[in-house]
Amino acid sequence: MDNQTRHPSNPIGPTPRKGGLLPFLIDFGPLLIFFLVYKLSQDGDGAFAATAAAIRGTLAFMVAIAVALAVSKWKLGRVSPMLWMSAVLVLGFGALTIYLNDPKFIQIKPTLIYAGFAAILLGGWLRRRAMLKYLLEAAYDGLDDAGWLKLSRNWGLFFASLAIANEAMRAFMDFDLWLTVKVWGVTAVTFLFAMAQLPLMLRHGLALGDGAGDGVTEPGAEAPTKQDA
Repeated sequence: MDNQTRHPSNPIGPTPRKGGLLPFLIDFGPLLIFFLVYKLSQDGDGAFAATAAAIRGTLAFMVAIAVALAVSKWKLGRVSPMLWMSAVLVLGFGALTIYLNDPKFIQIKPTLIYAGFAAILLGGWLRRRAMLKYLLEAAYDGLDDAGWLKLSRNWGLFFASLAIANEAMRAFMDFDLWLTVKVWGVTAVTFLFAMAQLPLMLRHGLALGDGAGDGVTEPGAEAPTKQDA
């Protein structure tokens, strides 16, 4: 992939040369807005107050994801497949949440996103196709095909684990706790997992920084996790 390609939102791995903080805000900003509106608009205790706040948060979430789509197209040049998928599910399940007055639909949305990404990435890996490269539309300088393939496999397994974890949280947590863990816990775990992929990507030719195109490489396998599985 051409290194000059514009980069859409990219929560996975080291940030490509273009984008900086903006891709992170596009990815996580709508969810943070949902969390803040839900928390700040909750008036009183009980299921009714929590549901009303969840509805208001869902409306804000839907507006925020639409704004994220527009900003991504305007500032980054295009919208990533990952953001498109998220937006479609946020708008669809958000509408169900509001129409049926039931926050569980917004809780199901992450499971479908994670499971969808897992199916795409692991299905591609089984067919020896690095689907993560197409989902991100990002250029990691120097990363070879084998590295992309392993990166796809490991992120596929990670997304599958997140889908299972989200269903477990839905079953055993109330909405308030689920939302807190989703916003802060899952974000932190995703960041740590992404950082854990750096050593393997470096061993497979990833260059960090401008002018490091030939640069920092280590012999080994190219993959996204700390160890080859």
